Amino acid sequence: MGKRLSKIYTRTGDDGETGLGDGSRIKKTHPRVGAMGSVDELNSIMGVVVEGLILEGFDDLIDIANFMRSLQHRIFDLGGELSIPGFEIVNKDHVIAIEEHLDALNDHLDPLENFILPGGSALIANCHMARAICRRAERNVALLAESEDVNTASKEFLNRLSDYLFVVARSCARITGIDEVLWQKG
Repeated sequence: MGKRLSKIYTRTGDDGETGLGDGSRIKKTHPRVGAMGSVDELNSIMGVVVEGLILEGFDDLIDIANFMRSLQHRIFDLGGELSIPGFEIVNKDHVIAIEEHLDALNDHLDPLENFILPGGSALIANCHMARAICRRAERNVALLAESEDVNTASKEFLNRLSDYLFVVARSCARITGIDEVLWQKG
């Protein structure tokens, strides 16, 4: 493992730059920093969702929480990947794992016949918040990819993860017996 932080503030970012994992420095307004920040935010809300799943106490939700905890490690890897230009950690196997878990959850859900709003419970709303933050992270990584090489598997990972989080929200409603909040026209 690399260096451990013993001092949290360094004052090196006071001038609007930040250090990358390879030792280079870039502006905090750079798309890479935006992507790194939104991936960090995604990991934070994933932690909120995982703890909410565990608190519910349903075995099926704890199984989801365990997989989501493993995804947090991959999200952390993605942040590390973004912090070192040209470095790749996330791979196609990580994308396939999400697809397999997504399909297994989706098999137990009724087909969608309407748009769903975030709500019904705090847990369901937080799942939708995680989905929205994941979509922002995906957009920020796509923006970075317009000017620099970005690992294709990482972009796919975020895209599948947002779909997975939508299905997790729906699964939480099913497992806890809470009606989904359906959008009402007009």
